[in-house]
Amino acid sequence: MARILAILFLSLSIFTSSFAGSDGENELSKSKNGEVKDCFEKLNRGIFAFNQAIDGTIFEPLAKGYKYLPSPVRTGTSNFVGNVSTLLTIPNNVLQGDLDIAGKNTLRFIVNTTVGIVGLFDPASAIGLNSYEKEDFGQTLGRWGAGEGCYLVLPVLGPSTARDALGSLGNYMGGDAWYNVTVRNDTHYFADFDYYASKGAAGVDFRAKNFEDINNLEENSIDFYASVKSLYLQDRRKKILNAKGITQTQNDSDWEEIE
Repeated sequence: MARILAILFLSLSIFTSSFAGSDGENELSKSKNGEVKDCFEKLNRGIFAFNQAIDGTIFEPLAKGYKYLPSPVRTGTSNFVGNVSTLLTIPNNVLQGDLDIAGKNTLRFIVNTTVGIVGLFDPASAIGLNSYEKEDFGQTLGRWGAGEGCYLVLPVLGPSTARDALGSLGNYMGGDAWYNVTVRNDTHYFADFDYYASKGAAGVDFRAKNFEDINNLEENSIDFYASVKSLYLQDRRKKILNAKGITQTQNDSDWEEIE
């Protein structure tokens, strides 16, 4: 609860960008060179360094070992965490007006949860119910025209913005069905551990899939913090716009290799 209140207070205090009367794509295109203010850069860099230490001592070693697991185990884990994430995607599909995709994602979840044995397998793709982009409440706020606000780096969770941090509160207010049946409500079928274990597995799975890319970026960036910030903001905008009409804002110097 303390973590939730801290995020809420921080988000509300720096969420200075108001909701626009236009759609999210127009709002993003009006921002000056896509710039997002780093209002708390000194604090952000300190948390970023802390997260790097956590990554080096926990996530990177786990991801390295995870890569050596048999392919079916890794695929099953990835399928499971992806299936669980659909429970968060579906309500955001609805909030964004994508009712057709919401229906397909619902069918996909039902098929993979039943025939696919709680999502370990992906029979839905075999019958044409392909996977769609994951959605969250931060993306929904963006689609509604909310600006990013200040850039943030959250402990363990990593890069974010005031808007995305505020959007994440939707998980704890009933918007994430997986959180509801594991942590928020005593269903007698799932425990808190199931939720946090799935989140941890998702983090390790992501780190393993991007193992070389992340390490190469760290080694070849003059300012790793700035590179991660730029890539995160670009990725979020692409997701909000569904990869349409986004202008590259990456500074070439972020990719300059150290000889």
